[in-house]
Amino acid sequence: GGKRLDISICFIVVNEFCERFSYYGMKALLTLYFLNYLKWDKDLSTAVYHAFSGLCYFTPILGAFIADSWLGKYKTIIYLSIVYVIGHVVKSVGAIPTVGSTELHIALSMSGLILIALGTGGIKPCVAAFGGDQFGEEHTTERQKFFSIFYMSINAGSFLSTIITPILRGDVQCFGGDCYALAFGVPAALMVVALVVFIAGSSLYKRTPPQGNILWEVCNCIGFALKNRWNKSKHDSPRQHWLDWAEEKYSMRLIQEIKMVLRVLVLYIPLPMFWALFDQQGSRWTLQATRMNLAFVRPYLREMLNALLILVFVPIFDLIIYPLVRLCGLKITPLRKMAMGMVFAALAFGAATLVEVNVVKTVVNPAPAGKCLLQVVNLAKEDVSLKAPGTDLFLQSIKYLEDPPGYETVPLSNGELNLEVTGVNGATFSATQKVEEKKAYSVIIYPDAAGITYTLVEDHITKNEDGNPLLRFLNTQLEALNVTVGDKNFYMSSGYNVTHNKTVQRGEYTHATCISNSGKTSKLNLGLLDFGACYTVILTEEAGEIVPHKIEDVKANNVHIAYQIPQYILITAGEVMFSITGLEFSYSQAPANMKSVLQAGWLLTVAFGNVIVLIVAEGAGLEQWIEFLLFACLLLGVCIIFSIMAHFYTYVDPEEMDKLYLENSVKEEDDSDFKKKNNEIQLNKTGKSTRM
Repeated sequence: GGKRLDISICFIVVNEFCERFSYYGMKALLTLYFLNYLKWDKDLSTAVYHAFSGLCYFTPILGAFIADSWLGKYKTIIYLSIVYVIGHVVKSVGAIPTVGSTELHIALSMSGLILIALGTGGIKPCVAAFGGDQFGEEHTTERQKFFSIFYMSINAGSFLSTIITPILRGDVQCFGGDCYALAFGVPAALMVVALVVFIAGSSLYKRTPPQGNILWEVCNCIGFALKNRWNKSKHDSPRQHWLDWAEEKYSMRLIQEIKMVLRVLVLYIPLPMFWALFDQQGSRWTLQATRMNLAFVRPYLREMLNALLILVFVPIFDLIIYPLVRLCGLKITPLRKMAMGMVFAALAFGAATLVEVNVVKTVVNPAPAGKCLLQVVNLAKEDVSLKAPGTDLFLQSIKYLEDPPGYETVPLSNGELNLEVTGVNGATFSATQKVEEKKAYSVIIYPDAAGITYTLVEDHITKNEDGNPLLRFLNTQLEALNVTVGDKNFYMSSGYNVTHNKTVQRGEYTHATCISNSGKTSKLNLGLLDFGACYTVILTEEAGEIVPHKIEDVKANNVHIAYQIPQYILITAGEVMFSITGLEFSYSQAPANMKSVLQAGWLLTVAFGNVIVLIVAEGAGLEQWIEFLLFACLLLGVCIIFSIMAHFYTYVDPEEMDKLYLENSVKEEDDSDFKKKNNEIQLNKTGKSTRM
């Protein structure tokens, strides 16, 4: 009955919620855990992180295989959940500093991750299909609603875990550091809860028994058909479909089912492109955010934005948008929804391109080969001009302590730079310096006994990866100075000396302290040190006090992070149309004994999406905005191909096929009669064909 159905669905949805919470909660910490606890570098951490993500989407094939041909979905979910729990526990033990050496920690962490990948991947295709199994064919609309609610539970789990887990790691201390053991332990506990909840509902579930080794049979049947067709003599009458060459050995039913599955799998070929765009939220878009103005925003709020939007969008689409479109007389088919989802994802990347073009305006590009970048800082108490003989560089009347407008690109002769400085009263000074091409330099002009002289310092023009400002000091005093800004210390010896760049937290610094060698203390007001900027602060003496003069070498990020919201809204709208529909479509178009296999096929499209990103991102080395635009165009192209393929796809109703087989009780002598009847059904379908 309906009541029993609702309760059994509750168990399945709660189970999925706990499982996703435990998975995303663990994953949210993974990169930090590798960097800070196992002390790996960025590249290795990223590589292992992606390898793990990829593995989680390749293992579903294994889970589907076990479920559909050996244990059945119910038992597969239970056994692999146990493997999953063990993985979490092993991972947590590896995060306890007092257990063994670093080697042991790495070994435990890796084996834990492999078990987790087996667990999460293995049950992924089964849980969705098992939920679908609870609905009879008379409940199609309820089943669609179930897939929507199921998808919401995934995102609710991910949303809550991205909030709670970082708090557990950072705010709770154990073993004298961040508490990774606890932060990994909580997901382990949740996975136990997930398992218990699932088993609790066991008396209510509708279970479909496994149907023998179906995947093996499918492969054999395809092989036999191909071999038979290859060996046919020219006297054989041609057959409608290449799979029909397996008729001698395999039942019509199996052949029809394989045709169904192959038609869907062919339709899946273009889909990884969508996931390739979708998956860049975690990588490329996050990097874009570090070059934006993050005022009022914590970085992990953006991670939560996607999950939060899903929770808002799913009901809006299901209850408002789809019904409205139907009212307008437009037919909404699953494949049309998916094509629209692709269009929205492409639009999201269009928006990301626009944002990127504006973001890079504050980025200083390195000089091309054979040239270098120069800016001039004038500390002589008079106006000066600077020219580089043999080039068209000529800067006139540079004021005292003037903030340079930007870098000039100057050609080098044999890696040397020839500069000539002229003061107002005609004092000149010229010198030749060895410099490296493609680098940036500041020419610091200052007074000396003979009039004026200059020194050349190398500048750091790359923005900080975490979005925080970089700061350095230039001392003009005859004694050494010590400056403290926040938690960073800068020491300068006497004379015109420049410190190294250090990262400081973004913020207002009105009370930096400066202590001179003779013990005199001054308070420095540095003002706002903003996101993404590089500052040089010149310390001069005025009326017995040390006074700071701030120069912005690299401009602060001027595009606010809020400009990323449109691209998140667009890609999430795309996800709601594409992903939920794809889940449901994969279920409804699969024959009963291949439901998990098709779910796994669907998850494989995600895995291959990851692979595409790795190839393009690592291989092409394009400018970021061009790469975004390229992805948007690729997806639109793929969308057109997909729409054409979808147009020729005829939707099947697996249950109708089943009824047909029952009527015929599939005796071999009934085969010819069945074929006629089956062709009629196909014709009926094509007549009132549900085309996309």
